[in-house]
Amino acid sequence: MDALDRVVKPKTKRAKRFLEKREPKLSENIKNAMLIKGGNANSAVTQVLRDVYALKKPYGVLYKKKNITRPFEDQTSLEFFSKKSDCSLFMFGSHNKKRPNNLVIDFFRGPTVSNIRLAGLEYVLHFTALNGKIYFRSYKLLLKKSGCRTPRIELEEMGPSLDLVLRRTHLASDDLYKLSMKMPKALKPKKKKNISQDTFGTTYGRIHMQKQDLSKLQTRKMKGLKKRPIERITEDQERKSKRMKKN
Repeated sequence: MDALDRVVKPKTKRAKRFLEKREPKLSENIKNAMLIKGGNANSAVTQVLRDVYALKKPYGVLYKKKNITRPFEDQTSLEFFSKKSDCSLFMFGSHNKKRPNNLVIDFFRGPTVSNIRLAGLEYVLHFTALNGKIYFRSYKLLLKKSGCRTPRIELEEMGPSLDLVLRRTHLASDDLYKLSMKMPKALKPKKKKNISQDTFGTTYGRIHMQKQDLSKLQTRKMKGLKKRPIERITEDQERKSKRMKKN
């Protein structure tokens, strides 16, 4: 059995608390990211890793030494660093003739929040996908006077600014991907009887009632609904004919 896959039993309370933090949670905390420099990374790639690390603080780990690894061919080294630094996201940078300024990215998703305080918002990351490219821009948030309670917001570009091209993608194996998408039972919505929803989120309810006799239903009395004398005579004749046949 590999040393990374064996079950580690904690020997101290501190180690037990550390392992409990790594266990799956119903509401996950903010994921940490590690930024790794390849064996042949140039100055441009190194500067990008530093700038992204500055944006990810304090939820990032920057490895300054060069690491000779190929994520698309062998992921064992990335898995080792991920478990060692407790990071579930990563960014790998390298450079060569075939793939200059190569970046392998697996993050950029912040926490889900319900309210935002403008005074605490410092910068904005903006992503645009257009014509096979991904434009990454970062802006500094400036609050200006607007003459009312809500300030006027202006964006000032501060860097880094990247024009990314998607060259290669790599998905996990089917069983590992299925395991990562598994939802805990506590988070699964409970099925309510006779209540369903369509694809647009509209809720429909079904009510079960006893069979109704519509002939005894009281309707609004209107002149247009009253029977004519001819209709009454024909109904009386039909009733008499039915009685004669029965006798």
